[in-house]
This record gives sequence, C-alpha cells and structure tokens, in this order.
Amino acid sequence: MQDKIKKAIEENRTTITSLLLPESTDLIKKVAGKITKSIKSGGKTIVFGNGGSAADSQHMVAELVGRFKKERKAIPAIALTTNTSTLTALSNDYGYDIALKRQLDALGKRGDVAIGISTSGTAKNVIAALAAAKKKRLVTIALTGRDGGKLKSIADISIVVKSKDTPRIQEAHILIIHILCELIENSL
Repeated sequence: MQDKIKKAIEENRTTITSLLLPESTDLIKKVAGKITKSIKSGGKTIVFGNGGSAADSQHMVAELVGRFKKERKAIPAIALTTNTSTLTALSNDYGYDIALKRQLDALGKRGDVAIGISTSGTAKNVIAALAAAKKKRLVTIALTGRDGGKLKSIADISIVVKSKDTPRIQEAHILIIHILCELIENSL
C-alpha cells in the first residue's frame, strides 16, 4: 500500500511539473487573458464536461461567481452540467450527445468564452458543444489530456496535459483552473 501511495504522488508530481514548460504556462496566461477580456466587455464563461470534468466545471464556476482569494464583484460564469432537469430532458428528447450543445445554443453569445473539459479529448457531447460555440463565434478553450483528441483541433486554444492517466490529468486540470481563477481575479 505504501508503494502505491508513493507511486501516485510521484506520477502527480511528474504530471504537474510538465505544466512548467513554456508551452503550457504561455497557454494558461493566454486563456486567462481571453476570459478577462470577455468579462470586461460584458461576456461570460461557459464551462462543461462529463463526470470528474463536470465537477471541475462546477468548481471553476463556483470560484468565479463566488470568490477565489479576494473579495470582488461576481464574475459571470455558468456550468452546463448543473441543471439536471434540463440535462435529462435534452438527453431524453434529443440524445445525450447534444445535451450540452443545445444549452450552449441557448446561452452562448459572441464574446463569451466556452471551456470544454475532457481528459481524453473525445467526449462526443463536449466536442459537439465546443463546435457549436465556435460556430457562434465564442472564444473556445479545451482542457484535455493524452494527445488532446478531436477536442484539441476544434478549440481556439487547447491546453493538453501530457499524461494518459485520467486521475493525473484531472489533478492537473484543477491546478490549471485554480491558476486561471487567480489570474482572472487579479486582472479584474
């Protein structure tokens, strides 16, 4: 058991350390700038994903709408995974693959930022929603892992965590989200 604990911690450290490369830090800074610009011009941030990525979406929105480290005005943000009535109705009536897309169609407008989170980059509903966001001319961001999957090629900016292990990717995603929230909060 001790070896498993140490192995998980070492894998986490290796994955997190990979984010120190300029290719990642530059992208994180760029994403924070896009979100800040959107907020300053009256836009909002729309975040979505499945499972743990849905939880990360909701976590990010809570930090933006509430506060991260400072008392400040609320920042407009929505997680598309929080309204179970809408999710289940859309999934039942149209299919799960477009349940997020349909919400994005209703809520997204030009000047907003859409952030799709998928550890594999292959979640069909996240891809469909991000593609819809791009069509509506939102700024599109992908947080992925592995090789970025199809989601990477759709997004304006893709931050790909260099790992094939879902838990390590999710751990890196939450760090990226916390960094983004801090940068955004400090910029406002």
